[in-house]
Amino acid sequence: MSSSTVQTISGTYRAQPLPSSFLFGVRHSDVFWYRGSLDAVAATLRGDAEGLALEGSARVDSLSVLEPPPLRAHLLAPDFFDAERHPEITFRSSSLCVTDDQGAKLEGELTMRGVSRPVSAVGQYAGPRPSSFGELVGLELHTSIDRREFGFAWQMPLPGGGDALGWEVEIDIDLLLIREATDSEA
Repeated sequence: MSSSTVQTISGTYRAQPLPSSFLFGVRHSDVFWYRGSLDAVAATLRGDAEGLALEGSARVDSLSVLEPPPLRAHLLAPDFFDAERHPEITFRSSSLCVTDDQGAKLEGELTMRGVSRPVSAVGQYAGPRPSSFGELVGLELHTSIDRREFGFAWQMPLPGGGDALGWEVEIDIDLLLIREATDSEA
């Protein structure tokens, strides 16, 4: 864990399913982006004297894409997410640093398709803030990964040359987290 240089949090904060999100995009034919989301996202942010730690997961079968249904089925199949054998994507931070200007830098391990790799993400941190729902924290993170490193090796050559899909996947995660009450506060 890494210390934060802004107002520290203490306790456990859980992501709220709405409006938290896990979005991804990959280039197609170097012309446009295929975009999608994983809608069943869970995350926990913990703060203590040692710093901040983030853990999260997303259910692969919650995949949503705007393209026709055959694309979703193909993405859930063994060529891509292999949802039957690997139903969940997980993440665990090794450090989370928040700066005075509310910037966030995250280091940790992402696991997809049974493959774990180190990843770094950057973004913004907001909070803690009081609300009628409890104390809120917001965390926005962005990273990109090479999908081949996680076993997403499917590719199709285009008739005019080049590849159908880019190897780089952009990932954006937005979390709204609410502090859990402790036993002494309940």
